[in-house]
Amino acid sequence: MDMTRRPRRLRTDGVRPLVRETAVSASDLIAPVFVDATTDERVPIETMPGHERVPVDQAVARVEEVLSTGVEAIMVFGIPESKDEQGSRAWAEDGVVQEAVRRITEATDAYVITDVCLCEYTSHGHCGLLEAGARADPDLTVRNDETLDLLGKISVSHARAGADMVAPSGMIDGMVGAIREALDDDGHTEVPIMSYAAKFESAFYGPFRDAADGAPAFGDRRHYQMDPANAREARREVELDVSQGADVLMVKPALPYLDVVAQVREDYDHPVAAYNVSGEYAMLHAAADKGWLQLEEVAHESLLSIKRAGADLILTYFAEDIADRL
Repeated sequence: MDMTRRPRRLRTDGVRPLVRETAVSASDLIAPVFVDATTDERVPIETMPGHERVPVDQAVARVEEVLSTGVEAIMVFGIPESKDEQGSRAWAEDGVVQEAVRRITEATDAYVITDVCLCEYTSHGHCGLLEAGARADPDLTVRNDETLDLLGKISVSHARAGADMVAPSGMIDGMVGAIREALDDDGHTEVPIMSYAAKFESAFYGPFRDAADGAPAFGDRRHYQMDPANAREARREVELDVSQGADVLMVKPALPYLDVVAQVREDYDHPVAAYNVSGEYAMLHAAADKGWLQLEEVAHESLLSIKRAGADLILTYFAEDIADRL
């Protein structure tokens, strides 16, 4: 008897779905929503086919589109009407995210997560207050501890507006602890923190920086985002965020860092999130446009691999398309 053929018994059409180990569902997915205070109409994002910036007064309609596919959670990103060196519109009571969140939470049942960072709001495009002389010397970086105070103010303003969860994304040392303290002091002890605990200084972010108008005006972010070469460092970074009270642990990007996703899943009982970023989305679209790949199939397979690696939640630009298909 040829025993090498036995595994094929479980690959026939009838039994194959019954023994499938991993599945992606709409409840696993978080859909990004871009709200733009500088426009009164929807603006297509050229580098991210199928996505748009929407004005504040269409934020509810945009979220209802997401909900109609079965996706229940969104991440709100804001493009402010003005920028300055401190990014002060990020924590303004009448800021773009704050106003959008108020409208969304009043009109829908979406679970609303907000991006907490300064890069979209600062005139220099970096994720915090800059050290003196940074414009002249790109080797200078953000002022870490002063930035923590601002991240706390942003998070509190989002919670007051009705955000269900806040998601600090800047990889500023101590950000989780500072935000937790600020939220608790303001009475928002129930608002969880999804920390971008292992965020790499990746070349896969390009389309997002166009979408959110958040590219650095000079220099780069290597001083506060992680070196793509380092996996052991990711474990240290995640441990620090856990010790400071992170509720959900995010790895970003997803596909090039599935080893990190798997390691975080093995090390912690916390929910693990992975960000299937704009470059991952754009490259699949580009290949599909050439006729080289079938978009729906590779999109689903990509999300399946992220889930198989250990992610409980996936933030992805494919959320609506995949959920509709499921």
